[in-house]
Formats: sequence, C-alpha cells, structure tokens
Amino acid sequence: MHVVLVGPPGAGKGTQAQLIAARLHIPHVSTGDIFRGNVSEMTELGRQAATFMNAGELVPDAVTIAMVRDRLAKPDAHAGFILDGFPRTLVQAEQLQTTLAELDENLDVVLQMKTDDDELVRRLSGRRVCQGCGRIWHLDYDPTSVANSCDECGYGLSQRDDDRPETIRRRLQVYREQTEPLVDFYTELKLLAVIDATGTVDEVTLRSVQALMEARSA
Repeated sequence: MHVVLVGPPGAGKGTQAQLIAARLHIPHVSTGDIFRGNVSEMTELGRQAATFMNAGELVPDAVTIAMVRDRLAKPDAHAGFILDGFPRTLVQAEQLQTTLAELDENLDVVLQMKTDDDELVRRLSGRRVCQGCGRIWHLDYDPTSVANSCDECGYGLSQRDDDRPETIRRRLQVYREQTEPLVDFYTELKLLAVIDATGTVDEVTLRSVQALMEARSA
C-alpha cells in the first residue's frame, strides 16, 4: 500500500508510521531521515539543501520533492510505503501526485491523525530531554523514577524551547494555515480517512490498520 500520514505536531504520526510499516512490511519514509541522509552523505541534493539550511532558510519545494522522489524510486518502496512528514503544503501534495504518476504509482489512502489542541499541548509540553544521552522522557507517559534525572545516565533533564506551551500553540496555528488545506485536497480525491488519535498507542494503531484494510478492499 502507498500511504501518507498527515496531522499536527504531537498527533503521533512518527510512532504510528513505524508501527504500521512494520505490520505491512513496507518502509517508513520519513522526510526528516531523507534530509539527514542526503546532507550527511553530501549528495548533490544534500549540498543544495545544506546551503539553505545553513542560511536559516526553508529548503525549496523543488529540492525537497527531488529527495522524496529519489527515495520513493528505490526498490524497497515499489511494494508500498508510509510517507511521514511530506507533503506539508498544497503545492507539495500536487507535486507528490505528479511524482507518483511518473513512477506509475498511486496513493491508496491518506490517514489524517486528529485530536484536540489541549491534548496536543499536553503531549508535547510534557516531553523532557536528557542533557547527557539525549533520551526523551515524558512527565505523564514515560516519567523517570527520580524527578528531573535520567534513569539511563543520571544527567538532568531539560525542556526544548519548541515544546513550551506558547510555542506549541504557534506551531499548531502554522499547521492549520499551511497543512490543513491538504484535507480538502485529499477529500476531493476520495483518499482521506480521519483517525481519532486520542487514546493509547495500540488503540490508535488498531483504528489506523482498520482504515487501511477498508481502503484496500474498496
């Protein structure tokens, strides 16, 4: 199956993408991984992206879609993929459709991970990062045995600036402005399936897999 996950920060896209990919035996294609891979390997696209990133600018869509196209053209993605982190804008969604057509492929379903803002703020603002080993903990879902001390290495924990409540709400506003238009786009294409992303990881996974099975049998 060829699947795209969309949803706001904190909706659990990365976690669900990994779990679904493992169940379906298809690759989890993360644009974050694609960027890091191209930059670390100093590919031509990686060098282009690094020029913009080092200048503090957004990487142009043309470079991003070229990276995505290269990844989706690899043999392991021929039987399907879970695309996480792309597209983020309507322009990117249209470019993805063109790219898939060039590869003689089509999307089967787009899963929209949906939950309310208060839950998203609670999830993201509760994250703490170990200043030593980098392990991520959560005040509610994965707390340490001793407050503000990493169970792995004993170093102190900190909160990232982008995990502060006021910053999270700004990120959610940017998401609505840039990414939510994708909902109408994929609804018109009859590809959208809305997933309630509230609840345990296993509960959300079951809902997602059920939506995938329904899309496959449609």
